[in-house]
Amino acid sequence: MDGSIFYLETAIVFSFLNPEPETLLSMIGVSMPYEDHIQQAKDAVTCAILTISDTRSEADDKSGKIIRDLVMDAGHDVGYYQVVKDDASLIRGLITEIAHAGTCHVILTNGGTGIAARDTTYEAVTSLLEKRLDGFGEIFRFLSWEDIGSGAMLSRAVAGVYKDTMIFCMPGSSGAVRLAMEKLISATARSARRA
Repeated sequence: MDGSIFYLETAIVFSFLNPEPETLLSMIGVSMPYEDHIQQAKDAVTCAILTISDTRSEADDKSGKIIRDLVMDAGHDVGYYQVVKDDASLIRGLITEIAHAGTCHVILTNGGTGIAARDTTYEAVTSLLEKRLDGFGEIFRFLSWEDIGSGAMLSRAVAGVYKDTMIFCMPGSSGAVRLAMEKLISATARSARRA
């Protein structure tokens, strides 16, 4: 019997006893790049938080506070925070400035991702992105659909990379921010050092 087939069959049998996929794949000599990245990405990252709103201030920015708390609870740092008017040129300019400064690994925005005339975050950010992480928006809308139904398709949550900086754009509601941070962003933020 061929040795590699024996190891594969053993790994398959073992997987029924221990269904962890990394165990199965490591037994047959196949690495899992995502898990490898997670294992290597143990350093804290520095985040910029931008709340995009024409009506909020730092005093009543509930979603910005949630993001700040979740970032710090996860052992990361907040290097920048600002409430910004929903104006595409202001948003684009600020993101460009933060990315070029190189002190923040991740930019977390909330607000301005809907379909109202003043919602310009999507246009501002996507015009800068060098690489898009389409899965972020897709999975965010799927998870939102489980909570709020068809209204989830009105979100234009988006993520990607600009100048070695990961950018995540979330809707402005506190529920949406908590969902994105807890289910998606916290799991991938440490990978920002390799963006």
